[in-house]
Amino acid sequence: MAFQLENIATQASVKKESTSAESFLKKEIILFNNAFNNKIKEDFYTELSVLLKAGVSLKDALELIQNSQKKKQNKEILQKISQDIVSGLTLSGALKKHKQFSNYEYHSVNIGEETGTIAQVTDQLGSFYARKNEQRRNLVSALTYPIIILSTAVLVVAFMLQFVVPMFQDIFKQQGVELPVITKFIISLSDFMKGYGWLMLLGLVVFFVSQSFLNKKKRFKQLKDKLILKLPFIGNFVKVVYLTQFTQAVSLLTASRVPVVNSIQLVKQMITFYPLEMALTQVEQHILKGETLSNSLAQHKFFDDKMVALVKVAEETNQTEYIFDRLNKQYNTQVQQQSKMLSTVMEPFIILIVGVLVGVILIAMYLPMFKLSSVIG
Repeated sequence: MAFQLENIATQASVKKESTSAESFLKKEIILFNNAFNNKIKEDFYTELSVLLKAGVSLKDALELIQNSQKKKQNKEILQKISQDIVSGLTLSGALKKHKQFSNYEYHSVNIGEETGTIAQVTDQLGSFYARKNEQRRNLVSALTYPIIILSTAVLVVAFMLQFVVPMFQDIFKQQGVELPVITKFIISLSDFMKGYGWLMLLGLVVFFVSQSFLNKKKRFKQLKDKLILKLPFIGNFVKVVYLTQFTQAVSLLTASRVPVVNSIQLVKQMITFYPLEMALTQVEQHILKGETLSNSLAQHKFFDDKMVALVKVAEETNQTEYIFDRLNKQYNTQVQQQSKMLSTVMEPFIILIVGVLVGVILIAMYLPMFKLSSVIG
């Protein structure tokens, strides 16, 4: 663990330690150093659970975790939470005052305080964020190599259009060769690149830099999430990732005896993926009208038939927590399998596209050269 505590050395071994041999691709990629991101929350809740189970008071546990933090922002947040608790607030009340913590976390901790199971609830929250971070790493690992190949391909094609094609174009002008249609098309693309290439590059840089700002815009996020869901291969993979998070969250909430409607409301606030948010909003409305959860889920294509069937069984057997836990494990296995398959499938697919593009450019340039050689001969 990040802190030292002699009396709970046995408990501390529960915390996973990162090793120097850990793969770079398996580490979570965090932009702009956000305070209390998902990785920090995973460590925070897991460490807090270990300390509380070891008999350490909440105030002392928070101080120990605060001292283990490296970033000033995280230290300040934990210090304010400790001060609020000393002032008489509950942990859930202290968390609610900070925007870094969601309503899902607030209600979960509040339920733990009311039922005397705060150590178990924080352990479940640590598990939730651990699984969420693992899924993020799987997604990054699956897409990193194909993105590198695609980026390299774009640079190669842009270089050929910007520098290689103009060289051939000068030769063709000097010799007065009649150009085939495909060559004229490639030359037109080259002229476009020379005229607007730097402007396009600037636009891409501005777009990527402004991502953090645009993601705060509801309309942009809605369009982006819908587009991601429609992408071949990637769309289905992202859908399964969010279904995994959904089933895990419902499993944790039902274990804390939270009613189904409240569970749907809390999960909707926790998982910020627009298609799932809209589906859960409509599911909530159907449940409030008296329909069962299985029938409500069946009316939305975001939820597959397997989930609907098992949820119906859960309702008939009163095993909601168990069924959602089983669904979560199945979807998590599916995410791992699809992440490997996605990387395997996309790599040759992108290489094929690159080969076709480069081949078309070369053929377009060499066709007039063959014609020129025959005329000279």
